Amino acid sequence: MKYSENDLLRFYSEMLRIRRFEEEAIVLWDANMIKGSIHPYLGQEAIAVGVCRELQKEDYIVSTHRGHGHSLAKGADSGKMFAELLGKATGCCRGRGGSMHIADAGTRNLGANGLVAGGLGIGTGAALTSKLKKLGYVVAAFFGEGATGQGMFHESVNMAAIWKLPIVFICENNRYSVSTDCSYSVPVKDVAQRAEAYGIPGITIDGNDILAVHEAAKEYIDRARKGEGPALIECKTYRWEGHYHGEPQVYRTKAEVEEWKLKCPILRFENYLKDNKADSSKLAKIKEDVQEEMKSAVRFAKESPDPVPETVMDFLYAD
Repeated sequence: MKYSENDLLRFYSEMLRIRRFEEEAIVLWDANMIKGSIHPYLGQEAIAVGVCRELQKEDYIVSTHRGHGHSLAKGADSGKMFAELLGKATGCCRGRGGSMHIADAGTRNLGANGLVAGGLGIGTGAALTSKLKKLGYVVAAFFGEGATGQGMFHESVNMAAIWKLPIVFICENNRYSVSTDCSYSVPVKDVAQRAEAYGIPGITIDGNDILAVHEAAKEYIDRARKGEGPALIECKTYRWEGHYHGEPQVYRTKAEVEEWKLKCPILRFENYLKDNKADSSKLAKIKEDVQEEMKSAVRFAKESPDPVPETVMDFLYAD
């Protein structure tokens, strides 16, 4: 697939936005400004960007507890996201969702989900709506390899396959379900093999290769949009942080983590751009702009008001 310089630089910029967002979120958590856990997306940036870059504005996504990257890649405002993490009234969910339940109707993000595989039924329902009402949109459903051991995964894929729903299932196989290595919990070599049981296409790709992710996403999103049904894309990757920030991580070695950091999707793509004569001044400008965006976004969140008690009952029911 041929990419313009603008396409390539946009991939780079969007991955860098996610990386810098998560780094700032960790600083805020360490300063005790974020209550509860956060689950950083560090190391997996190529997947969210590669998939969401191919989605159209009206397409939906469903996310996971590790959902900041998906939300940003689908177009969420970083300031409103930081405000949500801080529980502020200006947040994406008016401070009521927090890290694990960020949703953003404006960018068609049906929400992160604290339940493993919890978003898959929601995404399948959205895809069913699209087909029945002939709305023409596609759903991208993100989940981890641990979700494939849940009934919701199998029920959702089965239903989508039977009715040829316009949904693409994106498995982010980052190797660990909390602290359990997938070699113990997943009985097949590749999660994508499970697609065969439902008669749909399944493919395993390098989730740290932004171009490989985008090309697979384009193929199967186009296929779903044409009414040919769902597909399963397994993106093999690795999370740099623990299951949550601050976790002891006694189940893996520091050497293993450092080995995977050498496979950083952003550094890898930056080297690719340089090898293909990318303008170094443009890369530097992107870094500068992203850094400034995050500083401004954090400042917005910190200066935003807390929700007032009188609004506690707001948003419980639809209008």
